Amino acid sequence: MRIPMPRALTLLTLAAVAVPLAGCATSRGRPDTPYVARDVGTLYSAAKDRLDRGRYKQAAALFDEVERQHPYSIWARRAQLMGAFSYYMNRDYAEAIQGARRFLAVHPGNRDAPYAYYLIGLSYYEQISDVTRDQKVSQDALDALGELTRRYPQSAYASDARLKMDLLRDHLAGKEMEIGRFYEERGQWLAASMRFRTVVENYQTTSHTPEALMRLTESYLALGVPEEAQKAAAVLGANYPGSDWYEHAYELMQKYAPDQVVASGN
Repeated sequence: MRIPMPRALTLLTLAAVAVPLAGCATSRGRPDTPYVARDVGTLYSAAKDRLDRGRYKQAAALFDEVERQHPYSIWARRAQLMGAFSYYMNRDYAEAIQGARRFLAVHPGNRDAPYAYYLIGLSYYEQISDVTRDQKVSQDALDALGELTRRYPQSAYASDARLKMDLLRDHLAGKEMEIGRFYEERGQWLAASMRFRTVVENYQTTSHTPEALMRLTESYLALGVPEEAQKAAAVLGANYPGSDWYEHAYELMQKYAPDQVVASGN
């Protein structure tokens, strides 16, 4: 997805007339970046022009130049976040995250701080892979969006952040389930049960919880602890009484631990 610039930043267009530039800076502080002194109005206007035309890499470089050449101006602060946004639009997520974090470090109380947190979260969010791969970036996205909702629960970005956090939790739970099923297929019941328990304890509001409870029942029966299996089946029956997962768990209890069977319909 693509996010709009915060309204406060979209209005920050200088009245200065942009003049042709001798060349564009390529990146902050790199040896191949020519330093050509320009007034702040010319630089900012040129950067905004590149952004509006979808030339995001050039826009990011020019916003960086605003900060480099005029570090103590009010436009440097604005350019810092606009540069991060430009990197995000160019799918250069590492630079976007770095720029937004630098903005927060220098201007933690700025009115655009919620947007900076949101930009960090989305930069991680858009790098999420499927559940068969490592999920560190999913956790990073969840942490970043969680920071936004904790600090600015009433901000314009909090509602979307919460929605994405629900999707991220479901995604992370799916990864735990995939690993748990992998262990289960190989008869590694203890390792499997730990994964399923993680889903039940840490991701209990996700769509994976009923299956996790059924597989916990299955794993505990295989481990020879029918009392624990009965507890898992009871929770499943109480919360998902009409599900196929509960029916399967009930059948397992009847077959392998009849003395512990949970009454149907609990």
